[in-house]
Amino acid sequence: MRVLEPHDAEAYRNLWLEAMLNSPEAYVSSYGEVLSNSIDVYKVRFQSENTVTFGAFSENELIGIVTLTRDTKSKTEHRAYMEALYVTPFERGKGLGRQLMQTAINYAEALDGVEQLCLSIIIRNPMVKRFYYALGFMPSGTHKRAVRMGDRYYDEEFMVMFLH
Repeated sequence: MRVLEPHDAEAYRNLWLEAMLNSPEAYVSSYGEVLSNSIDVYKVRFQSENTVTFGAFSENELIGIVTLTRDTKSKTEHRAYMEALYVTPFERGKGLGRQLMQTAINYAEALDGVEQLCLSIIIRNPMVKRFYYALGFMPSGTHKRAVRMGDRYYDEEFMVMFLH
């Protein structure tokens, strides 16, 4: 498990495209939007001061990801956001999602001034909610019909973890 670097951009994009195909309702991005992003978009992101993406590898193959982004506005720089957690289906059930999240949480705790981690989930799978609750996240609100896919709507739940 390590922080992704610009040379990981193609592998990241490929895994992110897989996520869009396997779990389209779980993410706000769509397959078409991710497909339209060039690899350079991710190379730039991996060089950002305020965003870090962690990757889990098996035999040099990227199999899991999660991104942590720190808010940069003066009134909200005490918050960081967790997003885009995904583990390829063939590697699930081994605790990689938990390891990725814990790595990102530990990283956030070491950042000066970060007091809380925020994330949101599409409410459709009770196991996903239990996963985040077990990590220490608490619900902080719900956005009804936040995501629309065709004629189907999904609610989004916001969660927070207080670090200090």
